[in-house]
Amino acid sequence: MAAAKIKKGDRVIVLSGKDKGKTGEVTQAMPKDGKVIVSGVNIAVRHTKPSQGDPQGGLVRSEAPLFASKVAHVTADGKPTRVRFETKDGKKVRVAVKSGETISG
Repeated sequence: MAAAKIKKGDRVIVLSGKDKGKTGEVTQAMPKDGKVIVSGVNIAVRHTKPSQGDPQGGLVRSEAPLFASKVAHVTADGKPTRVRFETKDGKKVRVAVKSGETISG
């Protein structure tokens, strides 16, 4: 299993699919499945019947997982960048390839 290049709290941009170009924050990372959930991206709509817990029923909108390969980390100027790992002061840190800046987290 490769190390997690995209983690919870990262700002990412979608590279392909119906939400291409949209940016958002990773709300959940699922490294075992290789998927991430990004806020405001890949909205799935479910039709629900009225039930005791939800007497109204209707449409429920929620964010569905995306493959992690479809998203890229965003630099300060809003452009996508790859992420690499470097060792600084004996610690393994994530570094943006385009700008060379350290990614917090």
